[in-house]
Amino acid sequence: MKKMKYVFYFGIFLIGIFFVFQSFTAKNINSAAPIIGQKAPELNFMNPNGDSIALSSLKGKMVLIDFWASWCGPCRGENPTVVAAYNSFKDKEFKNGNGFAIYSVSLDNNKAAWLKAIKDDKLVWETHVSDLQGWGSAAAAIYGVEAIPSNFLIDGEGTILAIDLRGSDLATELNKHLK
Repeated sequence: MKKMKYVFYFGIFLIGIFFVFQSFTAKNINSAAPIIGQKAPELNFMNPNGDSIALSSLKGKMVLIDFWASWCGPCRGENPTVVAAYNSFKDKEFKNGNGFAIYSVSLDNNKAAWLKAIKDDKLVWETHVSDLQGWGSAAAAIYGVEAIPSNFLIDGEGTILAIDLRGSDLATELNKHLK
């Protein structure tokens, strides 16, 4: 009889663990990052001058939403590739977009460091934004960004075409969508 009691309580324990795990999994699924084929969630954050820039203001262009930070070595290492892609594709015509833009989202919390990195890395495009909240960035939360560098390529209608393109993969993907 004692053995039955232990089996019963152990069974209850396992059922409890199962429900806790299911609850945790369901929570994470509901807050998942956007996926390829979905519309990109709107972003609207301040640029270094304090002006609000909406992602939707770039509608009609191919856009790379690029999450990075001045303190992120891999991000800084990837910046020359992003700059090269921007310079090569900014005036190109795409199947579903005219021109290429970058909506650069910084996870910095130090404005001076952010501005210095923009200058040092020659990030010449106009659309740099940040809420200067570091890992507490609202933009990172909206996109489920848990590591940087991270990016999302969207077409002129705002549909996500690719995620986390690195190195030559960015230019390869952009070439696929040229007219």
